[in-house]
Amino acid sequence: MLIDTHAHLNHHDFARDLDAVLQRAEDCGVGHIVVPGFDRASSETAIRLADKPRISAAVGFHPHEAAKLGHQDLVWLKEQLVQGTAVAIGEIGLDYYRDLSARETQREALQAQIELAREAGKPIIVHNRSAGADVLKILRDTEASTVGGVLHCFSENLDYATRVIELGFHIGIAGPVTYPSSDDLREVAKNVPLDRLLVETDCPYLTPQRFRGRRNEPAYVTLVAKTIAELRRLDFEEVAAATTENARRLFGLH
Repeated sequence: MLIDTHAHLNHHDFARDLDAVLQRAEDCGVGHIVVPGFDRASSETAIRLADKPRISAAVGFHPHEAAKLGHQDLVWLKEQLVQGTAVAIGEIGLDYYRDLSARETQREALQAQIELAREAGKPIIVHNRSAGADVLKILRDTEASTVGGVLHCFSENLDYATRVIELGFHIGIAGPVTYPSSDDLREVAKNVPLDRLLVETDCPYLTPQRFRGRRNEPAYVTLVAKTIAELRRLDFEEVAAATTENARRLFGLH
């Protein structure tokens, strides 16, 4: 069994054929899917999707939406964590590549949501794009290691991954590990401790090389795990078992 630890099934691309998408995932051995929110509406949709078998929700405000995060949203997010309807705060973080929210606003939103996670004792799902130094600083300053989490869709090098792991976080590997040009990421997937790896699709984005040009979906997380197994010269079953156990432990999945 595999767990897709980051799938945006709350994206409008899945509105028409979600049941078929879920069936294909099950047919490929994907036994559980974590659906993260990126604003209030998508977080609410993730919560509704978690009523289905083998789906869990995370709730949070993506850095692109940081300016929209208000006090009532923070109250609502905390309620979802405390009530157990959400397994994590996410997707949160910093994005200095697009800068769709002011950087200071992004940092404030990230810090506020990490504080919620610490109060509720739930992990965080972190987005980092062109903001590596500030992400690490905030994780340290907020003592985010007390709850842990994952840097999802990891895109940095092995040295950065080592520092992330030293903070008690996991590394989320997605479709780009299958791209021939992703040398740094392949080095990460090959060398970081197996007990710190998670697999994900980040669908509908970042489709693995074999199906590039198509919409990504949870069934394709098997291609991510197979690539990791090849890089590490391990059996696919060993990688599947390890990443599944890592996800169960981190998110409290049963």
